[in-house]
Amino acid sequence: MSNLYRAIRKTFKYKWSIVFALICALGVGLLWGGNITILLPFVELTLSDNPEDRGNLSLWVTRNIDKLKEEKQKIEAKIEGFEKNAHNGETNDVDDEKEINKLRKKLSGWGGVESKISWLETLAPYIKRLTPNDPFWTIGLLVAVVLLGSALKGFVTVIHTMIVAKITGLSIMELRNELYQKVLTHDPNDYTKSGIADAMSRLTGDVGSLSGGLNLLYGKMVREPLKMVACLALAAAISWQLLVVTLVFVPLAAFLIVWVAKSIKRTVKKSLEQGVKVFARLEESLRSIRVVRSFNSERFEFAKFRKTNKTAYQLGMKVAKYGALTNPMTEIMGMLMICCAILAGAHVVIHDPTHLFGLPMPDQPLTLAWLLLFFGALAGAADPARKLSDIFQQFQASTAAADRVYALIDRVPTIRDADNPKPLKKYEKQIEFDHVSFEYEPGRPILKDISLTLRFGETIAIVGPSGCGKSTLMNLIPRFIDPADGVIRIDDIPLTEVKMRDLYRNTGLVSQEPILFNDTVYENIRYGTFFASRKGILEAARRANAHDFIVHELPDGYDTNVGPGGSLLSGGQRQRIAMARAILHDPGIFLLDEATSQIDMQSEKMIHDAIKDFIGNRTTIIVTHRLGALELADRIIVMKEGRIECVGSHKELLVQSPYYANINRVEQ
Repeated sequence: MSNLYRAIRKTFKYKWSIVFALICALGVGLLWGGNITILLPFVELTLSDNPEDRGNLSLWVTRNIDKLKEEKQKIEAKIEGFEKNAHNGETNDVDDEKEINKLRKKLSGWGGVESKISWLETLAPYIKRLTPNDPFWTIGLLVAVVLLGSALKGFVTVIHTMIVAKITGLSIMELRNELYQKVLTHDPNDYTKSGIADAMSRLTGDVGSLSGGLNLLYGKMVREPLKMVACLALAAAISWQLLVVTLVFVPLAAFLIVWVAKSIKRTVKKSLEQGVKVFARLEESLRSIRVVRSFNSERFEFAKFRKTNKTAYQLGMKVAKYGALTNPMTEIMGMLMICCAILAGAHVVIHDPTHLFGLPMPDQPLTLAWLLLFFGALAGAADPARKLSDIFQQFQASTAAADRVYALIDRVPTIRDADNPKPLKKYEKQIEFDHVSFEYEPGRPILKDISLTLRFGETIAIVGPSGCGKSTLMNLIPRFIDPADGVIRIDDIPLTEVKMRDLYRNTGLVSQEPILFNDTVYENIRYGTFFASRKGILEAARRANAHDFIVHELPDGYDTNVGPGGSLLSGGQRQRIAMARAILHDPGIFLLDEATSQIDMQSEKMIHDAIKDFIGNRTTIIVTHRLGALELADRIIVMKEGRIECVGSHKELLVQSPYYANINRVEQ
């Protein structure tokens, strides 16, 4: 619930909207209860024993004033009698004083006889002037008042719903922005381990569920209780003793609802987690659809998905079971209350008791019309109670969703700025690996005691068999991961103490799988260097040997949309656009991770020409097996089983490293 409160707290900045929403909700509640009060004059006008009173609202008001005045006279007479007896010393002074105070409160207190007389006498002239004398038209007028009240209630409900939608929409927009901003700061390795399905599920499904909870909180969960309170207040005004007897089963209902609430929240949380697994299974199979089809594995993938989906279905049915219990429980409790009200009300009307289960009854008997109005008020309270039970399950789901959303927001990334990071305006000296080791899992080291110095302006190539740690070594430089042991320094500053934004500003990366966004070529090139001029963007494309194909082969030139992930371009075209992006960024450290391993020879040559033109006056690190890229290197590092086997020039390594000599023979 604390996490849900954190989401609710975001709505507090829209305090005036909340105030207006509460006013509208109060208006709905009052109009709901007010419409029910029309039942009293309607019943008394149609069921009156006096034919002259039937349908005549003016006479009905006059006769009620007369009845109240008679009651006033009786109360005044009783007070006078008690005072006279007290004066003569015939009774107990203390008891008489209590009784006198009780009678005076009934006479002139809030809602007393005198205030009722005053209220009706104020209304009487207007009723006489504005209401018809014809019985049918009087009933028609009451019906019109009910319809007008319903229309007004509907209008206020619409206004209330729109205000609540605004509060919820703005708060959820802010929450989703906060969540996405936090996701962008999490360790890249987190998404390598668990995939992106969990984060996407929380950003979409869980935030959506939380949005529904906030909408309910300021919507039905405010409006419906106010409607219920208005009706219960009306019932209490008629006979609070009868209402107390009616509500005897409420504690039991509350206990059962709390029990169901805990069960629903626990099950919904499991259901949301299983939903992530369904999403992850779907994402994995669709991303790998070519492999699935080429290996004829559709049935195998479907079987895995069906198993995961079935578990999600079973959890969903468990949630539905608990949710289904809520409505019948509410209905049964409601029927018990109505039955108690009917029995107690019948007893009061028939026997006119002085006490009801020990509760003192008023002197004025409860008439049939007032009893029917009491039942009407209970029925009016039952409808909001039923609606509250219907939304109960959804609100519990929102509570579980809030826990998942804030668990992601509260996650602290292991790779983050130091408390007092040191600035790195421009990298210009060296990168030093000092006895660096790294492991993704405890006991399974990937890099072992790496010591290496990369000088500014130097081009380094890293080669070695698959799994030897080449890409891992490169990923340590931009702090995608941090070493388990040892220190990496850049310009003599430990990498963990460098301000991360400065580090990224000095680093450019072109990977084996070039990452393009579903946008235009122009926007993909300027990505990360948004202040660049059009002239600079075109020059970067020329230096990457991309300008010609962009202008002559793409339908809209630089304004051509590349599709999701650059899917509308060839591999070589994607790689050259990625190269243009890195060139425009103009980094001091240029990282190429197998950048030419999956493209044709012609595209590779173009990229090599672009690299050769670009690598001057910066440190370039190339992970590759291609001879064309190795020719660019000042030094070549050969890695084996997480260690540096040897370092040297091309000629030196042909003699020193059997592995290097072998890959050269294969390439040739």
